[in-house]
Amino acid sequence: MRSHRTVFEKYIAVTLGAAVLLAIPATASAQGYSTGPRAPNINMGSVGPRAPEFRTPPSYSTQSYGTPEATPKTKPKTRSLQPEESKGTGQSQPTSSRTTGLPPAGEQRFVQNEVVIEVDGRPSTDAVDALARRHRLNRIESQSFELTGTTMFRWSIPQGRSMRDVIRGLEADRSVRSVQPNYQYQLQQSARPYGDPAQYALNKLRLMEAHTLTRGDSILVAVIDSGIDASHPELVGVIADSIDTAGGSEPHTHGTGIAGTIVARSRLMGVAPRAKVLAVRAFDPSGSGAEGTTFSILKGLDWSVAKGARVVNMSFAGPKDPALGRALAAANKKGVALIAAAGNAGPKSPPLYPAADPNVIAVTATDAEDNLFQPSNRGNHVAVSAPGVDILVPSPGAAYQVTSGTSFAAAHVSGIAALILERNPGLSPDGLRRILLSTAKDLGPKGRDKDFGVGLADAYQAVMSAGGKPNEAISSNEAGSR
Repeated sequence: MRSHRTVFEKYIAVTLGAAVLLAIPATASAQGYSTGPRAPNINMGSVGPRAPEFRTPPSYSTQSYGTPEATPKTKPKTRSLQPEESKGTGQSQPTSSRTTGLPPAGEQRFVQNEVVIEVDGRPSTDAVDALARRHRLNRIESQSFELTGTTMFRWSIPQGRSMRDVIRGLEADRSVRSVQPNYQYQLQQSARPYGDPAQYALNKLRLMEAHTLTRGDSILVAVIDSGIDASHPELVGVIADSIDTAGGSEPHTHGTGIAGTIVARSRLMGVAPRAKVLAVRAFDPSGSGAEGTTFSILKGLDWSVAKGARVVNMSFAGPKDPALGRALAAANKKGVALIAAAGNAGPKSPPLYPAADPNVIAVTATDAEDNLFQPSNRGNHVAVSAPGVDILVPSPGAAYQVTSGTSFAAAHVSGIAALILERNPGLSPDGLRRILLSTAKDLGPKGRDKDFGVGLADAYQAVMSAGGKPNEAISSNEAGSR
C-alpha cells in the first residue's frame, strides 16, 4: 500500500505541475499579455507509471493504512452563541486555525465604525442580544442566507473603539464563525471622456477647472452667422430662439461649427455647455463661404439685444461700417458684450470690422503650440488670443469637421464671456473686458503686442477673478455625461 501511495503522490505532483504550467499562459492571455508563439498541443498521455485507481470512501479512518471503514453520516451539531469555555477556567478559547478577518495593512475601503459578523444557523434573539452585550456592540441589521446556512449581522462600534480591537475580540469568541469590516465597493462604470481628445483647446483654456465653478447656465449668447443645424447631437436643446435675416437656406458648416464651439454637449465639450444660443442666420452661403450685409447684420443685432443676449459672437470681418458702429455702441451701453474675429487677411491687411471697433473685443487665433495663426490680422486693436487652428467642431448632418480661423478663436472667447457672466451677472462689458485681459497668459513679446494682444485667454483665472456668488460645482462624471 505504501508503494502505491508513493506512486500516486508522484502522479499527483506531476499532474499538478502540468496543470500549473498550462494555467500560466491562459491567465496571461486573460489579462491582455502576449504569451509568445503558441506551443503545439502535447498529448500528456501517461506520465510515468500509472497509479492504481482508488475509490473515495464515505469517510476515511486515519488509524491505519488498512481498508477504510465506513462511518454513518451524522447530523451536524447546531452551534450555540455561548462561547465555549475551557474546563476550570471559565474563559473563552481563542481559535488558532481561523483566518483573521482583520483588513490588510493599508486597506481603508470599509465603513470605519462597523463590523460584519457571521454565525451558523439562525440564532435566537436572546442569543444575539447576549453576543452584543459581551462585545458592547449595537445591532444595525441582520440577514439569514440559505446559500451558506448562516446568519450575517451588521453591527456598529460605539464609543470610538478601535475596529481592529473589536475584530480581535470577536475572533476569540467561538460562537462567531467569522468577522470582518463592512467593506465598500465602487461601480466600475468609467466616466465619459471630458470632450474629445482632439479638443486641445480644453486644456489650453483651462476649461475643466473653470467648469467646476460655472458652465454658463442660461446665459444667452447670440451667434450672428450662417445657418445653424439645431438638430445636430451637439446642439439639441441649446437653441433658445432663432431668426433668419438673410432670406432662408439650409444649415451651414460655419454657423454650426461656431455654435458647437460655444455650447457643444455630446461628444464634444463646448466652452459654455449650459449656455443658450440665439441663432441669427444673417449670412447666406456663397461659393465656399457665406456673405452677409449691413442690413441683415443690423437686423440680427437688434433682435438679439431685444431678446436679452448678454454676449454677441461675430465671427465675420469686413469694412468699417458707420451704421453698424452706431448699433454696436448702443448694444454696449445696454450691457451686451461684443466679441469678434480679428480676421484672416494676414499681417499686411488693414484692420477689419467689427473687430477693430472700440466697443468690440477682437480675438486672434493660436495653435496647439501657442503659435500665432499666420493668416491672422495684426494690429493694436487685437485684444486677446484663443485656440483657432485645427479645431474639431460639429458640421451639418450629425457630422464633424476640423477647421481653422480667427472665427473659432472668437467663439472660444464668447464662451468664456458666458462663464464669467454666470459667475457675476452684474458685470459691465468694460468690466468683463478687464477680467479677460488681466487674466490672460502673456504670449510673444512681453506685454501687449500687435500679434497676440495680451496673450492666451485663461477661462479658469477669468472666472476666479469675476467674483460673484459661487455656483454649484460640476463633477467629472457630470461633465462627461452633460
